[in-house]
Amino acid sequence: MSDWRVPLTDIVVPEEDVQAVLECLESGWLTMGPRTQAFEQALSAQVGSPNAITVSSGTAALHLACLAAGLGPQDEVIVPAVTFVASASAPRYVGATPVLCDVRSPLDFNIDPADAAARITPRTRAIVAVHFCGYPADVHALRELCDANDLILIEDCAQAIGARIDDAGRQVGTIGELGAFSFFSKKQLCVGEGGMVTTADDERAERVRLLRSHALSSSTWDRHRGHDPAYDVIDVGYNYRLDEPRAALGLSRIARLDASIEKRRASVRAYRERLAGMPGLELPFDEQAVERSSHFAFPVLLADRPARDRFRATLKDNGIQTTWYPALHNFTEYEQFSPPGGLPQAQATADRHCALPLSSSMDENDIDIVVEVLTAALA
Repeated sequence: MSDWRVPLTDIVVPEEDVQAVLECLESGWLTMGPRTQAFEQALSAQVGSPNAITVSSGTAALHLACLAAGLGPQDEVIVPAVTFVASASAPRYVGATPVLCDVRSPLDFNIDPADAAARITPRTRAIVAVHFCGYPADVHALRELCDANDLILIEDCAQAIGARIDDAGRQVGTIGELGAFSFFSKKQLCVGEGGMVTTADDERAERVRLLRSHALSSSTWDRHRGHDPAYDVIDVGYNYRLDEPRAALGLSRIARLDASIEKRRASVRAYRERLAGMPGLELPFDEQAVERSSHFAFPVLLADRPARDRFRATLKDNGIQTTWYPALHNFTEYEQFSPPGGLPQAQATADRHCALPLSSSMDENDIDIVVEVLTAALA
C-alpha cells in the first residue's frame, strides 16, 4: 500500500476483520443496527464510561459534545493551540468562539492549566482538553479549574483511546462531562471513518443519540423490528450515524486494542532507549507519560524549525515518512484567534517537533532502519 521504506503508520486488516465485515454485508442490514449496539457496549466496557454513543467521525463527536454541553453564540471555549483543527472548529459550529491557550512546553505539549486559567472570562463556558499524540492531558487539574469556575470540561480523545490518566487505570474520556473519540484510519482503533461520544450524564447521552440521526424519535432498526411504527422529529438533528460494516469492523478490532497499544508502547520504549542522549534530538514526555499513553504517534524534538525541516527532508530522501502539526494560530483562518503576546510554547512545539513512524505492526527491523537513517541525518 505504500512506497515508503518505513511508512508513518501501517494498517493491517487480518482475515477475521474481513469476515466480520463480509458477514455484515451478507446480512443485508447496513445502517445502525445490532452490530452498532454491540460495538457501543464493547466501547463502554473498554473506556469505562456508562454511555458510549458511536457517530460518523471524531469531528461529529466534538460537534455533538458541544451541543450536548449547551454551548452557543456569545460563549467562549478554551482550546489548546497544539491540536488538530477540529478541536477549535467544533465550538464554531455551534456559534461559540474558540480562545486559544498555550501548552506547557515542547517537552509536554498538552494544554497548560495555568494558561487556561488566565484566559477565563465571564463568557467562558467550557475547556477542551486534548490528549495529544495519545498522551493524557492533566485532566485532574483541569477538572478542579472547571469546577471552581462552573465550566464544562470536554475531553478531545481523538488520538488517545486506551490512554490512562492515573495509576488506578482510569481512562481518558471519563473525567470531563463529555469525551470525543475518533476511529479514523490512523487511529489506534481504526475503521476508516467513525467516532464516539462518552458521558456519564444520561440526559446528555440521550441528546447525542437524538441529534446523530436527524433528531428522529425512533431508529430505523426499531421500526424494522416493529417496536415503533411511526416517528417524530423533535429537534434539528444531523446525519452523523455510524454504519453497520464499520461497527462490525470496530467490534472485531476492539478485541485486539489493548495488545495493539502494548505493541506501540514497546516500540516507543525501543525508540527512546536507542535515541536517549542523541545529540541534536530531544524526547518529549517522561516515563510515567509513556506508561499511560496509548501512543498515537512518537514525537521527537529538533533544535529549531530549520533543523527540523532539514531532518525531515533527509528522512524522506531515505524512505522514512514523518509528519508534524502546525499550531492553530499558524493557519490563515485561525490567525484571528491568536492572543496578544502570542503562544510561545505552542509555537516552539510546532516549530521543533516531528513524528517518527509508529504502528502496532512495527518490528525491530523497522526501528533499526529509522534509527540508522535518523543518526546519519543528525550527523
